[in-house]
This record gives sequence, structure tokens and C-alpha cells, in this order.
Amino acid sequence: MLDIKLIRENPEKINELLKRRNPELSIDKVLEIDADRRKIQAEADELRSKRKNESQKIGMMKKNGENTDAIQEEVRALGDEIKALEEKQVELDNAQKDLLLHIPNIPDETTPIGKSEDDNPTVSTWGEPTKFDFEFKPHWDLCEEKNLVDFERGVKLSQSRFTLYRGKGAKLERAIIQFFLDLHTEKHGYEEILPPFMANAATMTGTGQLPKFKEDMYKCVDEDLYLIPTAEVPVTNIYAGEILSEDDLPKYMTAYTPCFRREAGSAGKDTRGLIRVHQFNKVEMVKLTTPESSPEEHEKLTQDAEQCLKMLGLPFRRVALCTADIGFSANKCYDLEVWLPSYNNYKEISSCSNYGDYQARRANIRYRNKEGKLQFVHTINGSGLAVGRTFAAIVENFQQADGTILIPEVLQKYMGTDRI
Repeated sequence: MLDIKLIRENPEKINELLKRRNPELSIDKVLEIDADRRKIQAEADELRSKRKNESQKIGMMKKNGENTDAIQEEVRALGDEIKALEEKQVELDNAQKDLLLHIPNIPDETTPIGKSEDDNPTVSTWGEPTKFDFEFKPHWDLCEEKNLVDFERGVKLSQSRFTLYRGKGAKLERAIIQFFLDLHTEKHGYEEILPPFMANAATMTGTGQLPKFKEDMYKCVDEDLYLIPTAEVPVTNIYAGEILSEDDLPKYMTAYTPCFRREAGSAGKDTRGLIRVHQFNKVEMVKLTTPESSPEEHEKLTQDAEQCLKMLGLPFRRVALCTADIGFSANKCYDLEVWLPSYNNYKEISSCSNYGDYQARRANIRYRNKEGKLQFVHTINGSGLAVGRTFAAIVENFQQADGTILIPEVLQKYMGTDRI
């Protein structure tokens, strides 16, 4: 969440940055509540001081044999006033915290200003969009023809937008996961994590999924547990409530997990194939850094995700998300978009975001710097990569005129073959 001290000291600047996201966003109500709660706190402090002085008088009066009934009644009345003010202050504290939990992060000054995703500038491209000299097929048709993914039975077993991989399709999905994990742990220096696939409300709140996006998540009935929408949630929160040393930073962590998203607002979008489903596999990269190193570490993490695509030989582009399209908790974000022939366009396969101290404040993740001062870490994460979309991109881009699908060289040792 945003730092209330930063809001107090720079209200006009914070409002200006928030309005780059959405003209309707404002911290005015937060400031109004903050002024009320600080006024009440001052009143309560003044009454506490008065009660302390009166209580000291009672002791002296009793020592001198004087009657203290009247002054004791006055002290009791002061106590009642203080209790009422404290209750009001707690009420205002909760209201302020709730408001702050619903306000997104302020965008970084380098984040492009825009009104929609159409204003996202392309930063770079790698490879050329795949061209075919035969009539190519979309991945959903190829998956059904070759019995790689059974869409119909996946729905039968669960509901719409759930999939069933089988045979060589299941093996290819597993090969992609293994390749990503091996690359990040052996070449990029990440520690492999296998976290729980369910998280409690506090953990979901720490990374910004709650309370804003509650309707998009699967909730366990009668339990304080949610199916995770991404490994970012449990992995970022590993150090929630803890104090690290500056020598511990940066921390690089990577994790494979299935991801579960109801995506309540996405009806009618990408209904065929593997692009938008309610359960999908993903390998995530997470970093905890110092504020000074976070811009550089964000760039390095994005390059780590790009390396996955380059080694697979998949054409892609890097896009800088504008202020209107950036994620709720992020202050800066690059999307990597892979070329998908069935769309005749690029589709997102990784979002690499810098959150500054926004998530760390929510999750209370701090470190002690070399001068002994406590500071909030900066958190960074990105998909490295979304596995189902990688699967779809491989199947589409590497299909051949004879009906086979070539396997990228880096996956062949996991697959035991060079083609399907």
C-alpha cells in the first residue's frame, strides 16, 4: 500500500500520479480521515496527560487526609472520554487502512502515460513473425488432432475453460516446466521454491489480490484459504512480517505452480484453446531487492524471461505498459508478447513488474541496511514463463507442412524426440 507519510507530505504529487492511471482516483478521502484521526489522537493525548496529573493529585490528597471523591469522579469521566476517543480512532484507522488497500500503486515516472492498452509502446522485438507456405492450423485444432489436449473431457471433468493434457501433450507441458526451472536455477541464479498451492487471506492481501480482486479468485468454503492465482503470492510472502539483513539481498526465487483464476470479468474472451483458461501452469520469478537496485534488477528479470523465448526460438516483442494498463500493485511493467499465428498477432506470455515498496508495506517485509536503519524491501516478479501459452506458441509456430510439430532443440532432451 502507499506510505501514509508520503501521502501527507506530497498530496498534490500523489494525486497527479494516480490520475495518470485513472482520472477518478484520489487520495483526498484518505487525507480527510487522516486529519480527523490525528485530531482525535491529539485530543486523547491531552486528556491522558490531564488524567495523569489528576491521578497524581489524588495520591497527594490522600496522603494529606483530604476527601478525593470529586476528583476521582473527574478522573473516571476523563477515562470514559478517552475510551470513546480511542474507539473512534480505531474506527478511523480501519477506514483509512481499507481505503489504502483499495488504492493502486503510483506509477513510476518512467511509465508511459496513456489511456488504454493501445498506448503501450513497443520497446523491442526479437525474431520475425512466422510465415507459412501452407495452410497452417490453430493450436486447438492441432492439439485435438494429435490427442495432445482433450478439451471436451477437461470440461466434463470440471467445467468450461479447464483442460486435460494427455500423452505427448502432457509430456511437452512437463518438458517446458522443467526447462524453465533448470534455466532459472542453473543459469540465472534463482532458488527453486515449491510453495503451497493455497494461501490465506493475509497472504493474498500482502501481494494485492485482496481485497480488490476477490471475485476473480477461487475460495475454499468455510476455510480461510484461496487457490493461488500465481506463485507470486506465496513466494513473495515467504518473508512477510520478517526483517532481513541488507546482506541477504537481493533474493532470487523461482517456482512452478498451477494457477487458478475465475477471471470473472473476461467472459467471451479467447474462448478457444489454451490462451485464457481457469487453471494453467506457470513458472514464476520473484526478487526481493533494495530500493537502489530494484530498477536494474527489474531489467535483469525481464531479460531472464526473454531468454526463455530466445532459447525456444519463439518470436516475441517487449511492450512497456502505460499508466492505464499497468497492474494494480505495480509501478512499472513490461509485457513480453509471443507471436501466435492463429491470432496473426502477439499475445502476452509474461508480465515483468516492479512494485517498489507497495507489496512490502502490505506484507511488512523489511530489511536493516548497513547503517542499521529499517527499510521496506522492493519486490519484483515476472512469469518465466506462462507454460500453457508457451505450449500453444510452440505447437503453432513449429508446425510443418507434413503435419508434424518440431520440438525446439532445448526441449528435445526432456521429450526424447525432435518432433511430434
